[in-house]
Amino acid sequence: MSSDHTFHRREALAAALGGLALAHPFVRALAKSGSLVPTPAQTAGPFYPAPRPLEQDMDLTLLAGHKERAQGQIIHLAGRVLDASGKPLRNATVEIWQANARGRYDHPRDINPAPLDPNFQGFGVQTTDAQGRYRFKTIKPGAYPMNPVNPVAVRPPHVHFDVARGKTHLVTQMYFPGERLNAGDGIFKALGADQAAAIGKIVPDATEPDALFIHWDIVLRA
Repeated sequence: MSSDHTFHRREALAAALGGLALAHPFVRALAKSGSLVPTPAQTAGPFYPAPRPLEQDMDLTLLAGHKERAQGQIIHLAGRVLDASGKPLRNATVEIWQANARGRYDHPRDINPAPLDPNFQGFGVQTTDAQGRYRFKTIKPGAYPMNPVNPVAVRPPHVHFDVARGKTHLVTQMYFPGERLNAGDGIFKALGADQAAAIGKIVPDATEPDALFIHWDIVLRA
């Protein structure tokens, strides 16, 4: 298969996923509260992509010109960017970056001996639509030791977010529900009463049986 054909296939996939972002009931799930808890700020960590990869689209599981997808469980990660009153915020820039399924970042400062995945993009960026919605297709990141030389503390699976709109900027992390490592993670524990606001919600969906559908709304402070 030619690289041009693969690229056009990716364009078609992006268009299809964009349509899902507008029409899919998974993405149409709405918060019920009239006054929302702001999403807590968290550290960006040391592995923000530098330089950012050339490929930055919404599908982190397939690189242009590659025949194989990234390793790991497929995840559809979607939600909305809102203000504290629940108003959707359009044209917000949403960036995500994360470790691969083995817990390794594609970053020169990551000394984790786990292997890199040559088919994993590791970073994506989107702009929210008129209803404040974003959507990414990725894989569930693996846990990894804070210090590979002395692997006592292990970080749970999480996805980093950088969200910006106008003068409002939030750097944070999203965690997965039911992960046993959440309770022992120092960064997660430091959130205190805001822990629930940092955990995504699994949404039942039968359109891709082996995939995990996660909904996570991001609430920006004024």
